[in-house]
Amino acid sequence: MDVETMMAWCASLPGAWPDNPWEHEFPVFKVGPGERGKIFAFCGASTVGVKCGATREVADEWLDRFPGDASVMAYIGRSGWNDLALRGAIDDDELRNAVHESYRSVVAKLPKRLRPEGWESSAALPGS
Repeated sequence: MDVETMMAWCASLPGAWPDNPWEHEFPVFKVGPGERGKIFAFCGASTVGVKCGATREVADEWLDRFPGDASVMAYIGRSGWNDLALRGAIDDDELRNAVHESYRSVVAKLPKRLRPEGWESSAALPGS
C-alpha cells in the first residue's frame, strides 16, 4: 500500500477528515468536529502511525509480529501508538484493520453527541 491509498482509506471512514496542524508533508486524520476532533492516524511517506492497543503491552504485539515493520512512535508511543510500514511485511488488510481499530478506539472515547453517524456500522471496512 502507498501513502495515497492509505490517505484515501483514512478519509473513507465516517466523519474522518485530514488536518495538518504541524505543516508536515502528510496530514493526520481526525474524527470529531473541528477543534474537538481527535487524531486516529498519522500519515507519513512510508508509514502510518496508529493506536495499536490500550496499553504499551498490547501494542508491543505488533513489534513482536513485525520487528522490521512496526516501531514505537516517538513521543506518544508509551500510550500504545506505533508506526507501521506501508510497503513491508504487513499486508494491506492488516494495515487497514489497524487504522480501523485506531479509529474505533478514538471514536468510542468521544462524547456520544460528537460521534459521527455510521461509525458503529463501519465494521464492514470500506475499501477492503
